[in-house]
Amino acid sequence: MERIVIAVAGMSCQGCVQSVTAALQALPGVEQVEVFLAAGQASVACDPALVSVTELRQAVEEAGFDAS
Repeated sequence: MERIVIAVAGMSCQGCVQSVTAALQALPGVEQVEVFLAAGQASVACDPALVSVTELRQAVEEAGFDAS
């Protein structure tokens, strides 16, 4: 497992946190997701053989937020 931290912009409430969490958890290879509203970050424990950083960022962006 590898832990990847992604900056997430555009979150303003716990509903946003839940949306980002759900989008990331839906990806194959993702084991654990922690999203921090105040810090504007998502910490993802995942298998890098199954999911890439690009795919993680893309999932966040498809949920309506900016990821970097």
